[in-house]
Amino acid sequence: MKAFNFLLDEIERGLTVMLDKGLPPKFIESYLKVCGDYIDFVKFGWGTSAIMNKDVVKEKISYYNDYNIDVYPGGTLFECAVLKNKLDQFFEEALNLGFSAIEISDGSLDISLDLRKEAIKKARSYGLKVLTEVGKKLPEKDKELNINKRVEMIKFDLSAGADYVIIEGRESGRGIGIYDEKGNVKEDLLKAIEENVDINKLIFEAPNKNQQVYFILRYGPSVNLANISYEDVVSLETLRRGLRGDTFNKLQY
Repeated sequence: MKAFNFLLDEIERGLTVMLDKGLPPKFIESYLKVCGDYIDFVKFGWGTSAIMNKDVVKEKISYYNDYNIDVYPGGTLFECAVLKNKLDQFFEEALNLGFSAIEISDGSLDISLDLRKEAIKKARSYGLKVLTEVGKKLPEKDKELNINKRVEMIKFDLSAGADYVIIEGRESGRGIGIYDEKGNVKEDLLKAIEENVDINKLIFEAPNKNQQVYFILRYGPSVNLANISYEDVVSLETLRRGLRGDTFNKLQY
C-alpha cells in the first residue's frame, strides 16, 4: 500500500512512456522500486540499443518486464532497417532481445503508405505491440505536413492496426509537430485531431512540465504522454494525482 494512500483518489491513469537514453541496468533495478508502477512503456531512445552489448540490453529489458512495462527500440532503428532492407531481421532481433513493442515512424525517411501498412501488419504478425509516430524530425520537413495530412495519417495508422499513434514533439518539445517555437500547443492542430480521432488511441510527446500540465488539465489524468525523462516520472504522476499546485483541486475524475 502506498504511503498516505487515504489521501489519493482513484483515477484512470493514462499511459506514461519513459525515454531511456542509456540508463545502466543496476540503476534501473533500483529506480523502478520507486516508480515502476507508473511507467507503461519505455523507449530506448534513438539507436542506443544498437551500441550496447546484447546481454546488457536483455538485462535492462528484464528489469522493466518485472514491472510489466513494455519496452521498444526507437523509430530510428526501424527506419534504419527500412533503409537497409532488413525489416524481418530487425523484428526478429527485437524479439530475441526481449522487446515487446515496436515504433514505426518516418521521421527521417519518406516511407510510402503501402510500406507503412505492411510494416504494421508484419510487426503484429510477430506478436509485437505497434506504436506509430506522425511527424518529421526536421522542422522544415515537418512543416510540409499540414493539419489534414496529419489527421489522415493518424487515421490511416489506426485503421492499419496500430495500437497507438504518437504525436511528434521530440525531446525538446519546441518548434516541431504539435508545438510552436515557444513550446506551446498548436491549438488548431489539436482541435482537428480531437474532433476526428479517439484521444485514447493517441500518445502525446510532452517532454516539458508545462506541456504535461496542459494535457492533464485538458483531458484529465487518463491522457497518454510520452518522451518523459526518467527524472520526471514521479513528478508527472503527482501532476496526474493533483498533488502539485499546477493541478491541485483542478482535475475532474
